[in-house]
Amino acid sequence: MKKNIIILLLTIFAFQYNNAQNDQLQWLDINLSNYQYPFPVHVLDLKVQNQDLKMAYMDIKPANYNGENIVLIHGKNFNGAYWKTTIDALTKEGFRVIVPDQIGFGKSTKPDYFHYTFQQLAKNTKLILDKLEISETAVLGHSMGGMIATRFALMYPEMTKKLILENPIGLEDWKLKVPYQSVDWWYKNELKKSYDGIKKYQLVSYYDNKWKPEYDQWVNLLAGWTLNSDYKKIAWNAALTYDMIFTQPVVYEFKNITAPTLLIIGTRDRTALGKPLVSDEVRKTMGLYGKLGKETQKKIPNAELVEIENVGHLPHIEKFNAFINPLIKFLKK
Repeated sequence: MKKNIIILLLTIFAFQYNNAQNDQLQWLDINLSNYQYPFPVHVLDLKVQNQDLKMAYMDIKPANYNGENIVLIHGKNFNGAYWKTTIDALTKEGFRVIVPDQIGFGKSTKPDYFHYTFQQLAKNTKLILDKLEISETAVLGHSMGGMIATRFALMYPEMTKKLILENPIGLEDWKLKVPYQSVDWWYKNELKKSYDGIKKYQLVSYYDNKWKPEYDQWVNLLAGWTLNSDYKKIAWNAALTYDMIFTQPVVYEFKNITAPTLLIIGTRDRTALGKPLVSDEVRKTMGLYGKLGKETQKKIPNAELVEIENVGHLPHIEKFNAFINPLIKFLKK
């Protein structure tokens, strides 16, 4: 009897705790119209795959503009807003900073249907630069953004003055180790997302079980969407981009990059797609960024490597100075 009472009390506590977390969450519009970005947001109208889309971006041109530009490309679980401190530091040095939200992310359109390719996302990014009449730029990509940035550098070498990859995913081909899962499988997983699940993933995968209050905002952005009646559309786009990541590796083309490249790698990172789908033995071989950074530097001609010890998947959030100092030094060469 006593055992049943304890179980009942724990269940009630868990329910109340989850409700308290949900009460703190802000319901977010599908295009984050009720979430303010750190700088003014502009929109590029696109006609892609027989549909009208809107691609949001920030364009921050400082008063002390030095004539140099840089594009910041966000990762899969993020949007352009998480670059604020990076934008502040770069504009202080005179760089013009362009920050797109890729289609399917942030304030940009979440299509009902879309064939996601890194080529298409790179082309969309170029169209923003064309609109702004920018012919040369450095390109920095984090996480999935690193795969987009790599594809951009391969497609538009004449535009890519320098390439920077911050803990990019895609440094290994997961198809060789992880059994293929359909878009429907990824979609079902996305529909299960919750505040607790999102925070647990980021706590373990990004921050080595060491949480800081400033990380809450990046959980709330994703979890706030789960309260939206249009969440199924958001989840569908997320599933499509998982399939893109899994089936379109860039690792075999690093040798073709011509732009001077900087790899900024937090060596504690263990991010890899599909880890839950493989055995413990195989899992131990995946996402070893301390090893992958060095291997990738050898594959990319004219590449430099900066390793940041005891830092995970988000150097520009977790240890900003260790990230920004080598970045600015590289850009000023």
